Amino acid sequence: MQDKLLTIGETAKLLDVSIDTLRRWDKTGRFKAVRKTGGGDRYYQPEDVAAYLGDYFSLAKLWTQDNIVKELESDYYCATRDVFKARLQRLESELGKIPDLRQIYPLISAITGEIGDNSFAHNLGNWPDIMGIFFAYDLEKRQIILADRGQGVLATLKRVRPGIKSDAEAVKIAFTEIISGREPEARGNGLKFVREVIISNDFGLFFKSGDSELALERGDKNLNIRKADTAIRGCLAQIKF
Repeated sequence: MQDKLLTIGETAKLLDVSIDTLRRWDKTGRFKAVRKTGGGDRYYQPEDVAAYLGDYFSLAKLWTQDNIVKELESDYYCATRDVFKARLQRLESELGKIPDLRQIYPLISAITGEIGDNSFAHNLGNWPDIMGIFFAYDLEKRQIILADRGQGVLATLKRVRPGIKSDAEAVKIAFTEIISGREPEARGNGLKFVREVIISNDFGLFFKSGDSELALERGDKNLNIRKADTAIRGCLAQIKF
């Protein structure tokens, strides 16, 4: 990952602190730098900067793109479905305390649960490297982020529809067609439900699998699937409410 490292100057700008402050934080262990082999200059991992800033979307995106497997902090990593379910219940409880969400927070919890459950059902026994999912939320920014380093929608649907040729085609099918009641094909059924909830409420969804991504908002009749600049492992989702 050394080709992706940020310089101390770039990191100082992103964190809005001085270079001297970063040097001091490195010495005290508050925010550790890394050094390239044979050099003394300080560099920083992009995901460490994203985590420090609370930028969960960038952190999840970097995790799904990275070819070098890196463990996630336990605060936003769910290794098993049971851990995910427990944190989902906590999220639902916190959402229920927000006055203007009291009528709709069960829907937010439901679509979050569908996306997270799909990751576990889709990759059960077939995780390519890291099992489990990234799951974090920021109630002030009103967003929920989920991601996995799984096989992705295309690999899942090709099991029942071998003729599917692209991530874009697979994502479209997953969000528009009822495929089967059996796992793992049922992934598509869950995403169809997610789409119906999003377009019927003042929510927003960004979803990416492989090299294809889409953005949905209330009233959207079309999926607006586009080719992404970079491909990811598995899936990445951002829910806004």
